[in-house]
Amino acid sequence: MTESAAPRAPAGANPGEGQTEALTTPAGAVDGETHAHAGFWSLVVGSVGVVYGDIGTSPLYAFREALAPARADNILLPEEVLGTTSLILWALFLIVTVKYVVILLRMDNNGEGGILSLMALARKALGGSRIVLTLGLLGAALFYGDAIITPAISVLSAVEGLKLVTPAFENSVLPITVGIIVALFLVQSRGTSKVAAFFGPVMVVWFLALAAAALPYVIRNPGVFAALNPWYAVHYLLGHGSGALIALGAVFLAVTGAEALFADLGHFGRRPIQFAWIGLVFPSLALNYLGQTALVLEKPDTSDPFYQLVPEWGLLPMVILATLATVTASQAVITGAFSLSRQAIQLGLLPRLEIRHTSESHSGQIYLPQINTLLMLGVVVLAILFRTSSALASAYGIAVTGTMLLTASMTYLVMWKRWGWSPVASAAVMLPFIVIEFLFLLSNLLKVFEGGYVPLILAGGLIVLMWTWVRGVTILFNKTRKTDVPILELVGMLEKSPPHHVRGTAVFLTSDPEIAPAALLHNLKHNKVLHEKNVILTVETVDTPRSNAADKVRIEPIGPHFYKVVMKFGFMETPNIPKTLTLLRRQGFKFDIMATSFFLSRRSIRPAAHSGMPLWQDRIFITLAKNANDATDFFQIPTGRVVEVGTQVTV
Repeated sequence: MTESAAPRAPAGANPGEGQTEALTTPAGAVDGETHAHAGFWSLVVGSVGVVYGDIGTSPLYAFREALAPARADNILLPEEVLGTTSLILWALFLIVTVKYVVILLRMDNNGEGGILSLMALARKALGGSRIVLTLGLLGAALFYGDAIITPAISVLSAVEGLKLVTPAFENSVLPITVGIIVALFLVQSRGTSKVAAFFGPVMVVWFLALAAAALPYVIRNPGVFAALNPWYAVHYLLGHGSGALIALGAVFLAVTGAEALFADLGHFGRRPIQFAWIGLVFPSLALNYLGQTALVLEKPDTSDPFYQLVPEWGLLPMVILATLATVTASQAVITGAFSLSRQAIQLGLLPRLEIRHTSESHSGQIYLPQINTLLMLGVVVLAILFRTSSALASAYGIAVTGTMLLTASMTYLVMWKRWGWSPVASAAVMLPFIVIEFLFLLSNLLKVFEGGYVPLILAGGLIVLMWTWVRGVTILFNKTRKTDVPILELVGMLEKSPPHHVRGTAVFLTSDPEIAPAALLHNLKHNKVLHEKNVILTVETVDTPRSNAADKVRIEPIGPHFYKVVMKFGFMETPNIPKTLTLLRRQGFKFDIMATSFFLSRRSIRPAAHSGMPLWQDRIFITLAKNANDATDFFQIPTGRVVEVGTQVTV
């Protein structure tokens, strides 16, 4: 762990507080023109493949699971079937169309979306609220839970269709599922560009197939359009007591994946995502659910209405297509987990991890080996433990409902404090969504002992890890300040009693530009020399996706041989110190990068007998620090130009 790992301000403070808000937005990011060379239609197709992979595979299991409470009475009434369908269709309309497509896609943070992006907006509006930080931590943790559960349930539900092709596949479902999951994670290191180019058209075919399979049944029984009447949904809820609450938990499976709409905003832009939903995805989903409704009304004993919509000759192709679609759904949340992890690292919620860029043209396409390995292990373990998609359905809802409820709460804060709406107007818009999603969460909490404990345990563990990191870095920062020497005081001392000077430039990384870096003090103490030019470098992460190019680096002379330099990076950027340093030449600072040495302080952390955290938390923090990516790699500093100075500190 290096000197630069400590925060500029105590954890919990707004990372970008006091910084300029004249931050650049990727050209047309919000309007669907993020990549100038990418046409509107290619962005639409791309969004179908990445954004809607998860929600697009919900028909595989959502309607089947939502009917389960009604089937428990052994008598499936037509109004129960229509009521279930009405709940699904209105959930899709209210939560996905109105909340996400209409409202949240306009709540971008300089073209980027996602719960941490929204958290940064809310914290800026409230002046660095710790409550909002806690909400963001919880939302991020629940999203990771979703990223582990989605591949397991999606791939299992698709492969289970093989049992309908022939019973011989009965015992092969789990091995095939695990094989697909492992293969999916192994190819992540190759990058998502080629995968996305393939899956976009595949998902377009998938949505057309959803509509085509349902169309004959809808034509045969047009009465199913009665489900569009919200009276059926309300009547079902009011007439079934606690059973309706249980059904709500399964109905919510139909809208899982809606969070990806917001999270992937920066990749495709608002208009392509909106057009894809309104023009293709929503109509296809609605038609398929209506088709499943018509089939169940015709044959109430149907066990798997999705696959039984398909004629026998089309069953195997549909299973293959469904498998490809579920792999796409998995790809969407894996990519989302990578993006979320980078944002968490940049906001100081996680230690530095290795981040590899897999595309030269798209900065959002990244790969994190450690996150990928942990996700793969989690998904495989879940698939083996639960064995069927029905068993996993109970675990699925809590993670998604929790994330959506937190998103709705922070949206209310942004509307009120940032958009300038009155509290009453903000509540009038968001309170209905908060109430609906709270009911969904309540219904899913009834399944805690059936598998719902899984996302709660995952989220709890991740919150402990992130909160431990935030607290540990703060304690470390405060402890080291006790022995700090103000940089101006040191510069004054060196002017009075100058050491021997050597040619070249020395760059000292520090978290606080007012304090002399430990590496500088150790260099003076042991080597007794000073470079001609000494740069005290601080790297700051602003709470916007990308920093303003005009304000990315600034320099201030503080003595004959000393300069303060501050670099700013957005939380969606990967810091590159050498490249950014060259921008100083425009400001008149001349130096030779080949004659520049970078000094880092490598800390060896030991648990203290009396610290601000319990011993078990100390050990977690030390483990996280040891596994953090080296500052040399993280800041993309050439290894041949780095000098590391070791220090030992207790925490």
